[in-house]
Amino acid sequence: MPEETKSPSPSTDGEAKPAAEAPHRAAMPAKPTGPAPEPWKSPMIGRLQEQYGSGIDPLTYLGQNYMVVDSSLIPELLRVLRDQEEFDYCVDVTALHYPQREKQFDVIWILYSHPRNERIRVKTMIADGEIIPSCVSIWPTANWLEREVYDMFGIRFEGHPDMKRILLPDGWKGHPLRKDYGIIQQDNEWVQINLGIESGQ
Repeated sequence: MPEETKSPSPSTDGEAKPAAEAPHRAAMPAKPTGPAPEPWKSPMIGRLQEQYGSGIDPLTYLGQNYMVVDSSLIPELLRVLRDQEEFDYCVDVTALHYPQREKQFDVIWILYSHPRNERIRVKTMIADGEIIPSCVSIWPTANWLEREVYDMFGIRFEGHPDMKRILLPDGWKGHPLRKDYGIIQQDNEWVQINLGIESGQ
């Protein structure tokens, strides 16, 4: 006779047995924080703060000195930097686009002083469509630099002697370094209209 298999006896107290506890998972380590900007202090900054107060916010990040300035101080502050602080060379004028912000654009001047062997950046924030004064009268090298910013971002510089595109054809639509720009659609359209062929994109 085969042995009779006994089924497990029900719990005498009528309660279900507790489920096995889930294995303990180690907490994820905190994401390391990167370097952060720190206040930039120097005799030059002291002089500028005496003159402009809260209109400038001087900061340093990984050894790079820059100041965030109110757009109303442009170009006066830039002229002071050239005439009083010896920043005699405008290395570059460029911009950044942050479509989610109210003031969508950063406009940035990178300046160098030969007498001081020092490089700084001046940054201001402007809204889409806001016109900013040209600094060509301060540094003639800014002429083509401002045209490139206009070409790529659509930012106009008031008082520029020849505010037109410099890299793209005059009939090009839009400004390719804006983050909301559809480059493939515009490329296809321009190539078809002007060259009569399909784009290679």
